[in-house]
Amino acid sequence: MKELILKYGCNPNQKPAKIFMENGEELPIKVLSGNPGYINLLDALNGWQLVSELKRVSSLPCATSFKHVSPAGAAIGLPLDDVLKKIYWVEDEKLSPLACAYARARGADRMSSFGDFIALSDICDKETALLIKREVSDGVIAPGYSDEALEILQSKKNGKYNVIQIDENYIPEKSEKKQVFGITFEQGHNDLDINMSMLENIVTENKDLPESAKLDLLISLIIIKYTQSNSVCYVKDGQAIGIGAGQQSRIHCTRLAGNKADNWFLRQAECVLNLPFKEGIKRADRDNAIDVYIGDNSVEELLTDGMWEHIFTQKPNEFTREEKKDWLKNLKGVSLGSDAFFPFSDNIERAKRSGVEFIAQPGGSLRDDAVIECCNKYKITMAFTGIRLFHH
Repeated sequence: MKELILKYGCNPNQKPAKIFMENGEELPIKVLSGNPGYINLLDALNGWQLVSELKRVSSLPCATSFKHVSPAGAAIGLPLDDVLKKIYWVEDEKLSPLACAYARARGADRMSSFGDFIALSDICDKETALLIKREVSDGVIAPGYSDEALEILQSKKNGKYNVIQIDENYIPEKSEKKQVFGITFEQGHNDLDINMSMLENIVTENKDLPESAKLDLLISLIIIKYTQSNSVCYVKDGQAIGIGAGQQSRIHCTRLAGNKADNWFLRQAECVLNLPFKEGIKRADRDNAIDVYIGDNSVEELLTDGMWEHIFTQKPNEFTREEKKDWLKNLKGVSLGSDAFFPFSDNIERAKRSGVEFIAQPGGSLRDDAVIECCNKYKITMAFTGIRLFHH
């Protein structure tokens, strides 16, 4: 197939819409079910590139959860402990390595992942398909599907769920083009190889950079390579735990991603794990309730009489600001990547509050000395990559 007619463009009023190969060759994708739209395919193709790179650096199955042309989560296929299984709602599920990767990618920021487009680095197996089937999602792209997995996915949304297969050997042209307002833009494809050599220029007094932190930093840099700039990504144990994307200010990226990382960790507190949900409450409603419970206005928005009764069997105690602050002190060993330099040390101050101990950023700010000094104050290890990773 050399041309694919789309449901519509970015918005329903933007018709006609299609994708095609300018060189006249066959498209590298096949639609096995559904009718994808313009943004679906932007998410699919960017997500596929992301998981392909994650697999290259980790040698493990990988997954990403994309929303509106930025990843909401991404992860490599490491096993889940009992706490992560519980906060990701997969306690009773059989999990293959690929299923673990998707559970992590979807679970880190479940509210942002609601209605996602999924990309998988490996052939989708039955275990992963069963996880996808139960979630609110727009579609999935993978290099292939087992017979059982394809049957499961093609039954989702009464056969309207978008299932796309991509040729894993496809290599794009060296240059890429797009039009804006009738004007054609052209640039080289961003085929930058993100590897360990980018972490060699450690500029802080603390030079300690364990192998696990190196991998997490590479994961963060790969994720922001496919995230709308400005962007900052917090990673721990092979998965993104907070992504701040598309902000005009670097500190706003750092705060947004840090707040998401904090929420990920707050969900692991005992009082949250043991919230007394009523039987039959949907996962999305539980996610929303947890988000309010760990937020700043839980008393007014969730725990007042006449409200909590709809969600819980008994009224939970408030998770106080002091209790949350004490719990967050236990978050450690987090790695952070930034797609451009930190212009002020306030980014380091905010990152430290979310357990960041390792940083990779391009460097090159007039205030690099102040940023390095702040890292030294907290014994943070920081590498200057020398490479900017803007994505638009």
